[in-house]
Amino acid sequence: MRKFIQKMTFSVSFVGMLFLIPMMLLTTGEVVGRAVWSRPIPGSMELSSYMLSIFVLLGIAYTHQVGGHVRVTMLVSRIPEKAAVVLRVFTTLLSLFIIGVMAWQGWVVGMEERTVSDMLRVPQFPFRLLVSVAGFLLCLELLLDLLDSIGKLIRS
Repeated sequence: MRKFIQKMTFSVSFVGMLFLIPMMLLTTGEVVGRAVWSRPIPGSMELSSYMLSIFVLLGIAYTHQVGGHVRVTMLVSRIPEKAAVVLRVFTTLLSLFIIGVMAWQGWVVGMEERTVSDMLRVPQFPFRLLVSVAGFLLCLELLLDLLDSIGKLIRS
């Protein structure tokens, strides 16, 4: 099950990474268009913000999987190992609760969303639903961490 979750998290993050190149090309085209011809690309700011949200949301679970999030270890490095594991279990449970609420509310808001963007008239609901997808995948990764921490706590 662990390998399946990790492979799914990587695959989803890879989809998010695919939006990075078009976002870079659009931004470059916008800069060149403004500098050379004094003509911006209509809607480029909206498209860039949508692509950025896709990139970030689909990559957040993978970032957690590889340990890429910021951690403050000043306190944890000075306490006994068992206390550190207990603290890790507590913080993972708290994170699961917060991210679970975020995923649930992302789903609720996404299903109720009927607005469109100002310039390009892009529907907002798919991007709101991405919040719940990202939250769900992050919850799966956090569950794996919780199981590891509980196993480490039982062994010690």
